[in-house]
Amino acid sequence: MEQSTTAGNSRIQISDVKLKEKYTGKVIKTTLAGAAIDIGAERPAMLHVSQMTSPSEEPIHNVGEVLSVGQEIDVWVKRVRDERIELTMIRPLGLEWREIKTGLVVKGSVVRLETFGAFVEIGAERPGLIHISEMAHGYVKTPSDVLKDGDEIEAEIIDFNRKKKQIKLSMKALQPEPVKEEVPVQVETRTFEDNTKREKPVRKKKEKKSRNKNESNFDGINFEIKADEVEVEPTAMEIAIRAAMEKANAKKQESKKKVVKATSSAQEEILSRTLDQKAG
Repeated sequence: MEQSTTAGNSRIQISDVKLKEKYTGKVIKTTLAGAAIDIGAERPAMLHVSQMTSPSEEPIHNVGEVLSVGQEIDVWVKRVRDERIELTMIRPLGLEWREIKTGLVVKGSVVRLETFGAFVEIGAERPGLIHISEMAHGYVKTPSDVLKDGDEIEAEIIDFNRKKKQIKLSMKALQPEPVKEEVPVQVETRTFEDNTKREKPVRKKKEKKSRNKNESNFDGINFEIKADEVEVEPTAMEIAIRAAMEKANAKKQESKKKVVKATSSAQEEILSRTLDQKAG
């Protein structure tokens, strides 16, 4: 936000001065440590020598080498505290690290495409990265299928690492999830040997479209599949019941054999005793 410092204009309240606001100010005094700048506020703002820049981008050792009284310069508000305004000639970042958080939606411009994704300038210290897997819900073969250099996009910050200076973005997070198409299911009722009825879901077969141009008149006809034409395999419950019944029958047969064997043994013992008594 640029402000005029022309004489006669009403002065800006210090409480109305905002961080990162841009002003065109006039140098009214220089010292060894910096300069006093009139930006149209109630009192002059201070510009420290460490916040000055030179066209040659070399370190500044003498304020007089860069600024002179009466000179107009572009400055930004670096800090406001204790009724004191501190300025900088270094353009501030649009997005400071302390302002970055997951879930924050940002706007930016694509500055570079790679095989694994795209780098986007969002006004932070480093461009953010949109990985190819975060560009869309569907399959993306190459980033150039979705983006190109210079595209203005909107994305959500999904992760960041200040130490490594990495910011991860996602376009997919701002897109609605695709609706999954449900396959219709038919329910068939069958009667089993124990006179119980159970329902078994049967998936409806998709109709095959005719490739013959002469058969195009049949497109509007619906074909139904009869339940008795569908081969139904036994369910896991049916298999378990049959196995249990077979096991029970086997145990019953084995028990009968033991009873018959025991009876036969008892009869033989009685007969043997009777013969022994007669012989005696």
